[in-house]
This record gives sequence, structure tokens and C-alpha cells, in this order.
Amino acid sequence: MAERGDLMTRLDEAGQALVDREVDRRGFLKCASWVGAGTIWTVSGGLVAACGTALSGQGAGSATSTPSGLYFVQISDSHIGFQGTANPDVLGSFSKAIADVNALPQRPAFVIHTGDLTHTSTAEQFNTVKDLLGTLKTPKVVVVPGEHDTVMGPKPYLDVFGAGSQGDGWSSFDMGGIHFLLLNNVVDVVNLGHLGTAQLEFIEKDVANLRSDTPIVVFAHIPMWTIYEKWGWGTDDAAQALSYLKRFASVTVLNGHIHQVMSKVEGNVTFSTVSTTAYPLPAPGTAPAPAPVTLPAGKLADILGIREVRYRGAGRGFRLTDDHVS
Repeated sequence: MAERGDLMTRLDEAGQALVDREVDRRGFLKCASWVGAGTIWTVSGGLVAACGTALSGQGAGSATSTPSGLYFVQISDSHIGFQGTANPDVLGSFSKAIADVNALPQRPAFVIHTGDLTHTSTAEQFNTVKDLLGTLKTPKVVVVPGEHDTVMGPKPYLDVFGAGSQGDGWSSFDMGGIHFLLLNNVVDVVNLGHLGTAQLEFIEKDVANLRSDTPIVVFAHIPMWTIYEKWGWGTDDAAQALSYLKRFASVTVLNGHIHQVMSKVEGNVTFSTVSTTAYPLPAPGTAPAPAPVTLPAGKLADILGIREVRYRGAGRGFRLTDDHVS
């Protein structure tokens, strides 16, 4: 009992740390390795050039502005089927996230869900997610699987979301002059995420004939840079995958999994994880394990989020705007 008490104390402290790190929604911004409250990261030439808050109109611009360029939305980690005090109503918060997307002033060209659509990968959970994603006001919805979507192997996920994909659920498409890779790094996971030989060969062949000035966007569930190895927050063969993308001027890798926003720039690659629509996890290394964190009453909405992504044109990169779920 003493060990359990110590664990709960440390998880409570981790939850308070998340709250303490949150941006004040009235306009205060702290630029760090995480973002919240509508923070804008302007990515240009491989560098994070500026940060501000869309809610107060500071920094790179307002979230309500509508400049030209491909515009899409990222959501992640809805965990439909989860039951716990960290969020007793994940279905409700996911529905709110979808309503927020549908209320955006500009309709996104597509919406990407970067995995953990479900919590235990049952057919009922997958069908619920599919029905809800079908209510999004966008011409295209794409998904990649999370490890919670493959609890029973990849088949239940592929039965619902596998159309048009190869292998265990990887694919690519082009839109607006940008090439998008949708990867599965949650099959055959021992600790870190894993792509595997077949998928690595797919990536190499898929990009072989693209011009080097083609912007590349990679979607996968588990981060493709190592954030915290002890918790499996990284992908063991990501370096091999990224080696095929070195010749491209702009590569943006968007992930989920860790239920919080963290960003890194390395050479031509910008990495960024998005928040969750379900429940928070501790910041890396601040708790014994990455277990769901129960926040003080009224604080959960400050952590849950969606992301708007806008391509700003050649040489200007992407603008990422992370918004709270209302």
C-alpha cells in the first residue's frame, strides 16, 4: 500500500506540473519545448522562427487569418473505450474536438488522426470512431494506427481503416504540391516504435522519383525522434527512414502518442507531437510510468487539443497552431 501511495503522489505531482506548465489563456506565453493555448510555431528553413499566441493575436499571426496555402488539421489519441478518472467521458471530449474542427473559419483540405483512435481495438470502438470521423466537414480523412489500435494485431484496424494502404497500413498521397507519408510504427514494438524492413523499403521507393524541392510531411503515431527511451517514446529505426529524406529541403514529421506538444528541429527535419483529445500523460521522466494523469477539477480542458497546419509556400514552411478543445 505504501508503494501505491507513493505512486499516486508522484502522479498527482506530475499532473500539477502539467497544469503549472500550461499557458494562461488570457495571453501569457512561455516559449519552451512545449506549446499550448493556440501557440504558433513558424517553421521556415528548418528553424523555429517565432512563437506567439493565436488567442491574443501575437507572434506570427491570428488563427482566424486565411492566407493562401494548403491547410489541414491534426487530431490524435482519442482512446475511445478508455474508462478512468483521467477522463470519464473520452467520447464526449472527442466529439467536442470534432465540433471544434467543424467550427473552424476555414474548411481543412483533410483531417489526419495520428493514432490511438481506440483504447482496446474492439470492433465497436473502431466503428464508433469511424462514424464520428464521418461527421467532419472535410473532403478527406486519413488515419494512422497507434499501439492501442493493434492490441489484437493489425487486422481489426485494417478491416475498418485499411482501404488503399499497403502491408500493415502504410501509404502515401500528394496534395497541393506536398508529398505525405502515412506510416505504421506500432507493429512488432518491443520498447520503442518500429517500422520494419518492408516499410523502410516502401519509403525508399516511394520518394525515389520526387524532386528534392518537394515538401515532405510524415505522419506516424510514435515520435520519430527519441524523446524518452525508457518510456518507449521514440522509433528504433527512424534514422534509417529519415536517411531517405535527407535530400529534401523541407521535411515535417507529425506524431502523437505522448499526449502533449513537444517540438524539435534537426537539420532539414522539423519534428512535433500533438496533444490528445482524451487525457494527459506525465512530462518525460516526471513519474514512474506514462500512466494517465487525473488533473484537478476543471483543468482537463486546458490540456486537450487539436492542431491546425498551414503550408505557407516554398521557402516558408508550415505554421503549426495548437488549439484547446473548447
